[in-house]
Amino acid sequence: MTPALVIIALVVGAALGFFMNRLVIKGRTARAAEDAARLVNEAEKQAESLKREALIEAKDQILHMKQEAEVEAKERRKEITALETRIGQREESIDRRAESLDKREHQLSSVQGQITKREKDLEEMIEDEKERLESLAGMTGDEAKAVLMSRIQDDVKHEAASYIREAEARAREEADKKARNIVGIAIQRVAADHTAESTVSVVHIPSDDMKGRIIGREGRNIRAFEQLTGINLIIDDTPEAVILSSFDPVRREIGRITLESAIADGRIHPARIEELFNKAEAQVAQQVQEAGEQAAFDSGVHGLHAEIIRTLGRLKYRTSYGQNVLKHSLEVAHLAGVMATELGVDVKLCIRAGLLHDLGKAIDHEVEGPHAVIGADLARRMNEPKAVLHCIEAHHADVEPTTVEAVLIQAADAISAARPGARRETLESYIKRLEKLEAVAESHPGVEKCYAMQAGREIRVMVKPDQIKDSDAVVLARDIAKQIEEELEYPGQIKVMVIRESRAIDYAK
Repeated sequence: MTPALVIIALVVGAALGFFMNRLVIKGRTARAAEDAARLVNEAEKQAESLKREALIEAKDQILHMKQEAEVEAKERRKEITALETRIGQREESIDRRAESLDKREHQLSSVQGQITKREKDLEEMIEDEKERLESLAGMTGDEAKAVLMSRIQDDVKHEAASYIREAEARAREEADKKARNIVGIAIQRVAADHTAESTVSVVHIPSDDMKGRIIGREGRNIRAFEQLTGINLIIDDTPEAVILSSFDPVRREIGRITLESAIADGRIHPARIEELFNKAEAQVAQQVQEAGEQAAFDSGVHGLHAEIIRTLGRLKYRTSYGQNVLKHSLEVAHLAGVMATELGVDVKLCIRAGLLHDLGKAIDHEVEGPHAVIGADLARRMNEPKAVLHCIEAHHADVEPTTVEAVLIQAADAISAARPGARRETLESYIKRLEKLEAVAESHPGVEKCYAMQAGREIRVMVKPDQIKDSDAVVLARDIAKQIEEELEYPGQIKVMVIRESRAIDYAK
C-alpha cells in the first residue's frame, strides 16, 4: 500500500473510533440521568416521610411540655396562695403588736413621769436628811468624807501591814531553811585563806643613803625610772622605804621588781634601769600568764581565749578593799558552783561566770564605765556565751538579772566580799558609810533615834509611839530598807529593825 492510502486508512479509523466513543458516552449519560432522576424522586419521598414523622413527634413533645407546665403552674399558684395567706396573718399579728406597743409606750411615759416626780421628791428628801445629819454631826459632808477616808486608809494600812507580816513570815520559814543550808554548805566547802594586800607598793632599801642614788644626779635616775615604768616614785622622810604609786597594779608590780633589782644590783643609772625594766616586764608578763592559766585550771574552766587568760592573770595584782581580786574570783566561782549544784542549775555556767565576773577590774583604769559592763564587753569580744555575759554585767545590778545563774553570781559575790576578814576599808570611809546609813533612817517622820550596829550590818530605829503605830512600823521598816537599797552602796545585806515601845512611868513617894 502506498503511504497515502495508509494515511487515509488511519484517518478513517480514527474518525470511526471517535464516533463510536461519542455514542457510548451518550448512552452512559442517558442512563446516569435516569438514575439521578430516580434517586431524587426516592429522596423526596423519604424526606416527606421523615418530615411527617418529625411533625408528629414535635406535636407530641409540645403536648407533653404543655401538660407539665400546667401542673407546675398549678403548684406555684398553690404556693403563692399559701404565702399570701401567711403574709396576711403576719400583717394582722404586726398590727396587733403595734397596738400593744403603743399602749405600753403610753403606760411607760406615764410611769416615767411618776418616776421623775418621785426622784425629785427623793432628792429633796435626801437634801433635807443630809442637812439634818450635818446639823446633828456638826460637820459638813466633805469633812465627814475626809474622816471616813482617813479611817479607811488606817484600816488599809493595818491590813497591808498584817499581810506583809504574814507573807514575810511564810517566805522566811520556807526560804531561810534552804538558803541557810545552801549558803552554809557553800561557805564550808570554800574556806580559802586571804591575806590583805595594799594598793600602794612599798620597797624597802638597805639605808637612807640609797635614796640619793635612786634619785641620781639632778634627778636623772628617778626621771628615767618614772618615764619607763609610768608610775610615780615617792621618796619622802619614811626611813628605809620608798613608795611606788600607780593606778595600774601590773605596772606597779613591774616597777617594784625593777627597783628592787636595781637596788640589789647596785648599778643605778638610766641604761641599767631600762635593762632591768625589760627583764621585769617579761617576768611579770610570764607571771600574769601563769596566774591566769592556774586560775582557769583550779576552777576547771576550759576553752578561754588567750586574751581573757592574760586579763584574768592581771587580777593577781588587783585588790579591792584589801581583798585580792583573783582569789575573790576563784572563791565566787567555787561558791556559785556549790550553790548551783544544790539548786540543780547549770554548774559549769555558774563556775565560768563566777571566775570571769570581775574581769573588768583588770582594765577599769583604762576604760571608762562600771567594771561589770567593761568585763562583759571584753568577754563579748572574745565570743563568750550570752548566758555568761549576762551574769557578768548583772552581778552589780547594772542590768536586771533575768536568770537563776545571774542571781547566784550576785549571791556568791556578796558572800565572798561580805564575810568577816575578806575586805577592809579605811576608818574614814567606814564612818561615812555608817553616818549615811543613820541619816537615811532619821529622814523618815516619826523616827526618834537610830543606831548603826554590827559594823553597819544592822540599823536599829527607835520610833515615837504616839506617831507610829504597830502596823506603821512594818511599813516604815520596808521604806527604810528600800531607800537604803536605792541610795547606799554596801557589801552584803543590812538588817533594818524598827522598835516601838510605850513606857508608863510613875514614882512612889
